[in-house]
Amino acid sequence: MLMKIVIVASIAGIAFLPADGARRVRDQDQAFAARKAGQIMPLHEIESRIVPRMPGCDYLGPDFDPSSGVYRLKFMRGRSVIYVDVDGHNGQIVGRSGD
Repeated sequence: MLMKIVIVASIAGIAFLPADGARRVRDQDQAFAARKAGQIMPLHEIESRIVPRMPGCDYLGPDFDPSSGVYRLKFMRGRSVIYVDVDGHNGQIVGRSGD
């Protein structure tokens, strides 16, 4: 039974590969490359600045926009979702939505 599940999962995974066989570059890979090149700040440094400024919120994690160098940090307060956009170059908040 377990073997059937593994085979089905493997076949299903193949169906989601790009047709040309190219690997899609993930946001986190692009963020790592930008950090390594010194273009953006380390995520942990940005988080250490922003998370304490969000009392009463649960931090859910980041997204990274490689074209702008902006991190979007996602928080939950009760049933509300709050997004805080942070410039990865200087760590400054550039936008906020929700609440």
